Amino acid sequence: MTPTKACPVVFRDPAASSILVFRHPSAGIQLVKGSIEPDELSSDAALRELREEAGTDATICQDLGLWDTKFDGQIWSFQLCATARTLPERWTHQCPDDGGIELHFFWHDIDVDPSEDWHPLFREALECIRSRITRNCS
Repeated sequence: MTPTKACPVVFRDPAASSILVFRHPSAGIQLVKGSIEPDELSSDAALRELREEAGTDATICQDLGLWDTKFDGQIWSFQLCATARTLPERWTHQCPDDGGIELHFFWHDIDVDPSEDWHPLFREALECIRSRITRNCS
């Protein structure tokens, strides 16, 4: 499988108790995710998407593998990331996507099932991530 989308996975602490998510103004709660450009490594795409969508830099800790979403031919590459700085409890970032939209970031308890506010595809992505984490990234 060749990945088409990169999804940087960011946890609040080394215990991986809370995962970074955001509320999209029209598409519900989501994880950071975006297209992999031609000739771009999925790890580089994950870091770029995190910088563009959340306004933060990070490093890759671990490749968490690929996921065939069974949606629109999308194959996601999950990349466990550690941020260069401690991120706040909540923040808003002006993302250049769609002409400049505000994304509202917060932390979701990894052991709590996603609410109906979550975009359905991202509910499935969270399940996939849960099955792959080792909870050892610092």
